Amino acid sequence: MSARTARPGGRLLVACALIPVLLGGCSASRSAAEPAGPAAELRLGYFDNVTHAPALVGLDQGLLADALGDTTLTTQVFGAGPAAIEALSAGAIDAAYLGPNPAVNSFVQSAGQSVRIVAGATSGGAALVVRPGITDAGDLAGTTIASPQLGNTQDVALRSWLGEQGYRTSTTGGDVDVDIAPTDNAQALTLFQSGKIDGAWLPEPWVSRFILEAGATVLVDEASLWPDGAFPTTVLVVGTDFLAAHPETVQDLVAGHTASVDWLTANPDQAAAAINRTLVADTGTPLPDAVLARALTGVTFTTDPLAAAFPLLLQAGVDVGTAKTGSLDGLFDLAPLNRVLTAAGGQPVSAAGLGTE
Repeated sequence: MSARTARPGGRLLVACALIPVLLGGCSASRSAAEPAGPAAELRLGYFDNVTHAPALVGLDQGLLADALGDTTLTTQVFGAGPAAIEALSAGAIDAAYLGPNPAVNSFVQSAGQSVRIVAGATSGGAALVVRPGITDAGDLAGTTIASPQLGNTQDVALRSWLGEQGYRTSTTGGDVDVDIAPTDNAQALTLFQSGKIDGAWLPEPWVSRFILEAGATVLVDEASLWPDGAFPTTVLVVGTDFLAAHPETVQDLVAGHTASVDWLTANPDQAAAAINRTLVADTGTPLPDAVLARALTGVTFTTDPLAAAFPLLLQAGVDVGTAKTGSLDGLFDLAPLNRVLTAAGGQPVSAAGLGTE
């Protein structure tokens, strides 16, 4: 885990202006804990993926640290959502950028007690890439396809799509038509290059790396499966205990996150360099310019979590055996986000009846 200390001078003005409103409107229904004021530290998880660019840019530009003021920001990098959710559930981190399916699974399994989604981050930027010679779904019988981790967002999308094509898959082994191999993204690239797997359903920048570094082709762009091509890839979640104890800090985090999304929208020509600076700080290795350029064309950065999609995501997980059925009522707490948006003259976003706005 790496520590990033907030610079003096602290919070974004919009967050400061909203603190009295937030504290006056806190609901005691989230937890029995009483608000304890700003947290001394906020531990934030994220992935070194282009789909997590709001986190990467927020760190590079100091936007998250500035918004948090005197709260020390520490970070931890994860490879996939289930691992981040495990850390959140264990109390090792307080908030995380991750895919929607692990957030949904955690919420349902805990009967709504574990996490709240407080903002969207990214839409789009995921695809099924395959080796040359595979040109349609009918060519996939007998193949091995990787996903980042069992139960993560791309894993569920892969299993769901294969089921729609009539293929049997399994989360526990047995007779299958297509073997799904949950594998770390970097290892999956190596396996693909050596011919040991036939493809993978991945987020960016891994889609672009498979294409540009290993000669893969896109068989399914996930955007083609959703109305208007819009689907949630990354959201910002907070543990419910932390939200109840430190609502002011969550408001600050959301303000910094919103500033990161705004920066990405306003500075597309600088986004690649900012992303790479954080990647170098985390891994020591930048992404090639061509990979970043291609990856950024397939993603949209937005604070809207696209809440109406979440019942569909839950049902997909249930259908493929990675999730249990349950209620999503209360999954979203978008009140802090909507205070930031409306204070800046923007439009509030919808929780689609699944939480507070």
